[in-house]
Amino acid sequence: HGGGQQVFLCGDNEQLPLRSASVDLLWSNLSYQWANKPGLVFSESRRVLRPGGLLMFTTLGPDTLKELRQAFGADAAFAHVHRFPDMHDVGDFLVQAGFGDPVMDMETLTLTYRDLNGLLKDLKANGVQYAGLDRRRGLTGRKIMAQAAQGYERFRDAGRLPATFEVIYGHAWKPESRTGPGGRPVIDIQLRR
Repeated sequence: HGGGQQVFLCGDNEQLPLRSASVDLLWSNLSYQWANKPGLVFSESRRVLRPGGLLMFTTLGPDTLKELRQAFGADAAFAHVHRFPDMHDVGDFLVQAGFGDPVMDMETLTLTYRDLNGLLKDLKANGVQYAGLDRRRGLTGRKIMAQAAQGYERFRDAGRLPATFEVIYGHAWKPESRTGPGGRPVIDIQLRR
């Protein structure tokens, strides 16, 4: 901290290795979607921010890899693709964690591939794998992979297979501490009409 020194940390985003109220800006790019408890991630983010601090992040939404999810539909006994929260749910997590003025936006990006193996190789190279409790415990057999490849073909367009990524952008502020004369906390009171 201080002197322009940069410090890089690698830690669990549900239990950040930082002191409370120790940072002004917390920025996360495509990590929150892997949290087991998204609400805890946002509470922990709020904990480490100073009052007036800013949280900025990207995460993935429910339409991410929807084609792959549908292609594996024949193997309905097991999940093969992570279920990502909706943008509105992410906004609710922010509010529940005590953030103020949340702003959410979303865009859909589509990558295309020659075949299913190309997509799976890209996902593997990025360290993406489904680790939910409802996953298949052993290897996915050739029969299921062949069914998935065949099921994915129905999405082929102009000779390419699409892979959809719903990217959610968000930011919110940790509210400033508000105190009145004598250091007492300010409590807003609104009349009901």
